[in-house]
Amino acid sequence: MITRTVDLRSDTVTKPTEAMRAAMATAVVDDDVLHHDPTALRLETEMARITGKEAALFVPSGTMGNLISVLVHCDTRGSEVILGDNSHIHIYENGGISTIGGVHPMTVKNNRDGTMDIDLIEAAIRDPRGVLVYPTTRLICLENTHANSGGRCLSVEYVDKVGELAKKHGLKLHIDGARIFNASVALGIPVHRLVQAADSVSVCLSKGLGAPVGSVIVGSRSFIAKAKILRKTLGGGMRQVGILCAAALVAVQENVVKLEGDHKKAKILAEGLSQIKGIKVDVASVETNIIYFDIEESSKFTAEKMCEYLEEHGILVMQEGPLRIRIVLHHQISESDVQYTLSYFQHALSGVQDQNGI
Repeated sequence: MITRTVDLRSDTVTKPTEAMRAAMATAVVDDDVLHHDPTALRLETEMARITGKEAALFVPSGTMGNLISVLVHCDTRGSEVILGDNSHIHIYENGGISTIGGVHPMTVKNNRDGTMDIDLIEAAIRDPRGVLVYPTTRLICLENTHANSGGRCLSVEYVDKVGELAKKHGLKLHIDGARIFNASVALGIPVHRLVQAADSVSVCLSKGLGAPVGSVIVGSRSFIAKAKILRKTLGGGMRQVGILCAAALVAVQENVVKLEGDHKKAKILAEGLSQIKGIKVDVASVETNIIYFDIEESSKFTAEKMCEYLEEHGILVMQEGPLRIRIVLHHQISESDVQYTLSYFQHALSGVQDQNGI
């Protein structure tokens, strides 16, 4: 009988805190589609301030936030966006930029740290003289932190260089900043400086910050005016959305300081895993709250079998391949949970039978 649950599948699994529930219950609301919801306006004003941009817009999800941002910048069908081949927008967002926006993706190889080589980005920019046959490059997208690279952080120097390249060629720069607060905390650099070079940023509030729902996109006032129209078109115009924004405000005010603890616990977990025979993990690559590791082929376990074994003991992780597993830390995972998890990895790979006969 499972008496304990340790959910490490993602930082999206956090539950609303009591403070969030209280804020939601007492939120002052109005019709946000009419731009009159005071709590939504408070959140948007605060997020614009934090990111150093002119304006902000609350959206239901990060996927919608990225889609809206790309479509605002690529407002002509047949436009092209340069983005990483291992980026969230390219892999996990249902191809929305193409299926809905008619935007063509030009992928550039992501390095292990989530960056793309500057010279490869520049080489991917279409020659305007080929407009008769080529799509027109209009946008570059970065992702910070870079999820598929294990939550690695893009440095401010790197982002600035990509921003300079975009300006040189008359392009826009969008940052998928789903975990930009993680990057800020890990690097010790304010969010507004990390995204200074960007024309737009999407920021998820329901991952490490722990809000139950929502993301915010930020940019210039003209960008947000266009984004609001697209949000309505895509079905993201909600009414008394201040109930959700109230929880998001609590998340921004109270949970950013908890991210450092998430990062420390991720490092402890990664270091513990590295000491277990049968597991391969690059501890040095664990910069924030995400860990990727591999089970050695010599082990009796596949990733699927390991996930099943752990689940029997209330530990939930994400399978990423035949031998690959992902773990994500968040503020509702305790140090005790980390040690509990390590004990069952050790137990599984030590060959010692337990009460389930594993």
